[in-house]
Amino acid sequence: MDWLSLSPEEWTAVRLSLKVATVAMLASLPVAIAVAMLLARRDFWGKALLNSLVHLPLVLPPVVTGYLLLLTFGKRGMVGSFLAETVGLVFSFRWAGAALACAVMGFPLMVRAIRLSIEAVDRRLEDAAATMGASPAWVFLTVTLPLSLPGIVAGMILCFAKAMGEFGATITFVSNIPGETQTLPSAIYSYTQVPGGDANALRLTLVSVVISVGALIVSEVLARRVASRVAE
Repeated sequence: MDWLSLSPEEWTAVRLSLKVATVAMLASLPVAIAVAMLLARRDFWGKALLNSLVHLPLVLPPVVTGYLLLLTFGKRGMVGSFLAETVGLVFSFRWAGAALACAVMGFPLMVRAIRLSIEAVDRRLEDAAATMGASPAWVFLTVTLPLSLPGIVAGMILCFAKAMGEFGATITFVSNIPGETQTLPSAIYSYTQVPGGDANALRLTLVSVVISVGALIVSEVLARRVASRVAE
């Protein structure tokens, strides 16, 4: 069973992947809820365009998404140079950049799950709360948001799982730096490129499968529990 024991470098890749995926998920959540609410409850000029932009990372090659992030948030990019000079925030070739790339790739999945959940909320309940004097913000916080929790939980887990498996956009934007940007997929790729690295790649593959399956199971369990509590 020694071949199943992870080396310190492999543990570093696992911890970094969990860190990157968690940050990507939590950072995406407020924006995803706002965008999902906008798409589900508002009709406005450019809605189809916004919906297309939100889902664009799903249809673009991940390498293209990563390159666009590099052009935008790299040290010489319009946004990246501004952030670096004003607040000292650097994304390119940093773990924060890996989290940004994963957030962008997982964002469409989160928005879609939350949007479908919001659209399933009975509008009559929202209207009833509004007629009783509740403001739109209070209606959202006390009616729409609680009833949408199953979709929000599902979206969070889907974003997390996507972030755990993201490779193309991440390696293009932040490269493959051990201890800094080398996540599980990048580490697996590196081991497949060196002689005798098959055992290491297989170990990390098994770890990735276990984490992904576990995330999906947790998503299902939490979604059912939240749905049962909402139904009560």
